[in-house]
Amino acid sequence: DGKMAEEFLALASITANRNSLPWDTKPLLPSGVRIGTPAITTRGMQEKEMEFVAQFLGRVLLEREDPLKVGRDVLHLLRDFPL
Repeated sequence: DGKMAEEFLALASITANRNSLPWDTKPLLPSGVRIGTPAITTRGMQEKEMEFVAQFLGRVLLEREDPLKVGRDVLHLLRDFPL
């Protein structure tokens, strides 16, 4: 569900928030996740880096890889794009 996805992504140093979808029957148990891009573009990332971000999301949410391991890779990418 969206809450679990939000929590696992947070462990991987990815900020997201749970979000209800039109077909959700329980508002407190949303099935969606919203990923914003302002923080990414503020750091100067572009399309190439979004491919990495998509891979990170897939590793956590689809492949169920350890979020802490993915988080190390996320932080490695962020070193090249400081605030």
